[in-house]
Amino acid sequence: MKIEIAADKISSRERFLEAIVQSAIDYAIISMDLDGLVTSWNEGARLILGWTAEEMVGKPATAFFVQEDREEGVPQREMTAALSVGRGSDERWHLRKDGTTFWASGEMMALRADDDTVIGFIKILRDRTQERDQADRQRLLMHELGHRMKNTLSVVQSIATQSLRNATSLDDASDKLQSRIAAYSKAHDILLQKNWVSATLANIVDAAVLNIGLDQSDRIRSEGPEVELGPQAALAFSLVLHELLTNACKYGALSNTEGHIEILWRIDRRDGDDFLMSVWRETGGPAVVDPSRKGFGSRLIASSLSAYGQVHVVYEQRGLVLTIDMPLSKIQFRNDLKQIVG
Repeated sequence: MKIEIAADKISSRERFLEAIVQSAIDYAIISMDLDGLVTSWNEGARLILGWTAEEMVGKPATAFFVQEDREEGVPQREMTAALSVGRGSDERWHLRKDGTTFWASGEMMALRADDDTVIGFIKILRDRTQERDQADRQRLLMHELGHRMKNTLSVVQSIATQSLRNATSLDDASDKLQSRIAAYSKAHDILLQKNWVSATLANIVDAAVLNIGLDQSDRIRSEGPEVELGPQAALAFSLVLHELLTNACKYGALSNTEGHIEILWRIDRRDGDDFLMSVWRETGGPAVVDPSRKGFGSRLIASSLSAYGQVHVVYEQRGLVLTIDMPLSKIQFRNDLKQIVG
């Protein structure tokens, strides 16, 4: 009778432990014999790895290790570690039945009988692909953030230097510095609305016009198809447009009551590539003469927009004309961050 009761207790305990193992569906729990052949395969293993218990029991547990790890003897090293130090821990790529891989963290431990004899091993692993991807994204984002901060500080430093160098007074320097940084900040705001992936040329133009208080004016006409600009190109266009508008208000077409500005753009297809063709044209302002020296705006155009394509500035008597011819591939977003934050 006592033997039957003891057997019933053991049977109940085994069923209880089996129920726990099978309910742990977030974990693949796999037991194997001393030869590394699978002896049990829980529901979590089926969900994570794809094979059923019927398919895997009696088969080598190395099936879910990638080929490179099998060739390097990683499963055997885990067994050795489990025997020598009690467990073998790992974080590595594993293989699913359909051939896809996933990142898993796992432990392998020795299974012992009541007399402490090793009778096999148990492997417990969990799919950590999502956590690894998040960590990778975080590292890339931090790297990108650092890169952007350096670029931003470099641009602000250049703006401050040029504003002070060309200012006629402290008040003039303050006004120039504040307006240029405000224009740069507005472009940042537009980019942040789209996770720093892109901004449309129309939005950049509208923001530049708004920044100098001419958003309600009928003296500025802008027109063109939707064109996405990458972050650096958007910031460059924003600063250049700010300088052009500011100079037009002081010396050009917007310095009187009759002048007008056209900002037009289109997409041309040439030799299998798309090009942005854009023109800034001033009319009706004071007579224009070719300046004797280059100011901040001229240097800004040469150092920023010229990096993306051809830029021509012509000082026609009736008004300044700036034309741009740029491959879209150079001014649109080309960075893996688009996939990470998308």
